Amino acid sequence: NAILDHSEQVQKLGNIVLELLSVALGLKPDCLKEMKGDRGWTCVYHYYPPCPQPELALGTGKHSDCSFITLLVQNQIGGLQVLHQNQWVDVQPIPGALIINIGDILQLISNDKLKSVLHRVRANRDGPRISSAFFFTGLATSPKTCAPIKELISDQNPQLYREFSIGEFMENYFSRSLNEERYKHFRI
Repeated sequence: NAILDHSEQVQKLGNIVLELLSVALGLKPDCLKEMKGDRGWTCVYHYYPPCPQPELALGTGKHSDCSFITLLVQNQIGGLQVLHQNQWVDVQPIPGALIINIGDILQLISNDKLKSVLHRVRANRDGPRISSAFFFTGLATSPKTCAPIKELISDQNPQLYREFSIGEFMENYFSRSLNEERYKHFRI
């Protein structure tokens, strides 16, 4: 089955990305992968039809993802924007490229060493925008808790967030407005 094969390959790639991020943070390569666990992901396919008056519509409002990381594939129509230095910047599609977003959970457990990205999707008149987003969230039913990683906390970098479970994080995330920075509920 093509969808199952795709999911397996994206999971492998996501684990490699988590290993690389672990090393970049000065941690053991399997640190983030172990925190996320082997399960706990969601794949969402989006279809945004062409819009005759895109200036009057918004595909998806400003938000960050409730994940460790998100892997995104998009077609060549575009519409994705990220907030950079208080300006919305277009993310130009590159054939064959993946977009990797840092999610809110990774921001919390990295104690703000990595920042989740605020983004949105603009409506487009040029044709339908199609994308596939693979969210690495961890398992919401797991009793395991997360907190900023001890190796990333020091006197110069005190702990910024309290301990939480993935289920608690998801419940908080989905109970708030899309425009809110939903991870701030966990700030100490």
